[in-house]
Amino acid sequence: MNTLRAIIVVSIALLSQTSTAATLKIATLSPEGSVWMKVLRKHAANIQQRTDGAVKLKFYPGGVMGDDKTVLRKMRLGQLHGAVFTAGGLVQVYKDITLYNLPMLFRSEAEVDFVRTALDEELLAGLRLKKFVGFGFAEVGFAYPMMQQPATTVAEVRTRKVWVPDNDPSAVRAFAAFDITPIPLPIADVLAGLQTGLVDSIASPPIGAIALQWHTQVEYAMELPLMYVYGLTVMGEKPFSRLTAAQQQVVEEELRAAVKAADVSARNDHNKAKSALTSQGIQWATPNEAKMSEWQTMANAASLRLVDEGYISRDLYQKVLALVKRYRAGDR
Repeated sequence: MNTLRAIIVVSIALLSQTSTAATLKIATLSPEGSVWMKVLRKHAANIQQRTDGAVKLKFYPGGVMGDDKTVLRKMRLGQLHGAVFTAGGLVQVYKDITLYNLPMLFRSEAEVDFVRTALDEELLAGLRLKKFVGFGFAEVGFAYPMMQQPATTVAEVRTRKVWVPDNDPSAVRAFAAFDITPIPLPIADVLAGLQTGLVDSIASPPIGAIALQWHTQVEYAMELPLMYVYGLTVMGEKPFSRLTAAQQQVVEEELRAAVKAADVSARNDHNKAKSALTSQGIQWATPNEAKMSEWQTMANAASLRLVDEGYISRDLYQKVLALVKRYRAGDR
């Protein structure tokens, strides 16, 4: 009888392990029809097919679930299981996730690729320690200063009303190192802010400025890659752990593939969008060597301040600087 009971218990356990069903609710700011949503839906279909319909992904696109802060709160309450975040949106969870956001850290896309190859997985491992499963980074591109009036010097930008994301305290501190007092606003309020004069300057990747129609409210841009902007697709560790091991593997493989596809597509889209801004009348100004040196010196000071204040770990900061130095020295 005890043997029979044991067999039944084991059989039930095996059955529950192989029949786990889940609908994973994923929020994103990307609108329906965007490249991101097309990629996500394609790989969500793959997940459903590969798990025989046991795991489905339900998306909430276009920011209908709120901004990053709201989505993060809903994930913690169990109302959502995952999301596509900006790096700044996860700073409350894991500060080092904004490592690549440090001002003027990179000069080129090639430098970005070299550093990311070395450090992406380390950052994802750090995020996992905070109980979030990350499936990779997808770039948006370099953010350039864009303004309603021309400016190329730090002193000129200090007189402007500069927008900064309201959920990114590290960005506020970075601007403070330039003695710039930014105006925090949710992304959804930036267009209205530009239209009403609440803000008159932004720092944005070209693709973001076009997608959000910000480019219609600015006339000038500075050829200054102020920071590298990127996002992450993440899921809470708890809902992920409820999947069977086989289902976890499928979800991870497919979502990593989705992020990689979006990452590659974004690089091409970024360059096209920058050209599109020019064709639509945006005037680009390039700071001279002295002005560029001033920007870089103050950017370096901003990064050091963020490290000293504990917003970026010193160990990771030293690693990223060493990698950038290696790249520039030709040691690749």
